[in-house]
Amino acid sequence: MQQLEFFEIPSPCIGVCEANNKGYCKGCFRSRDERLYWLKLSDTDKRHVVRLCQQRKARVLKAKDAALHPAALAHDDTEQPSLF
Repeated sequence: MQQLEFFEIPSPCIGVCEANNKGYCKGCFRSRDERLYWLKLSDTDKRHVVRLCQQRKARVLKAKDAALHPAALAHDDTEQPSLF
């Protein structure tokens, strides 16, 4: 049995509307199409986009951390499994 969804899934927009070099928003990490068609997406698709945004943000933060602290990550060869 599926759980009923009572609440609308809000846009992940945080008002930083600028694309990075890969075309993703620097604020919410959505692609152009994900931003453009957000209001037309089903709740299932919106949840999927939010998960993708979380993954993109984690990759960007990890890359930034690696650039700032290259020696710290050189010793950590294990990839931590995602909870989602």
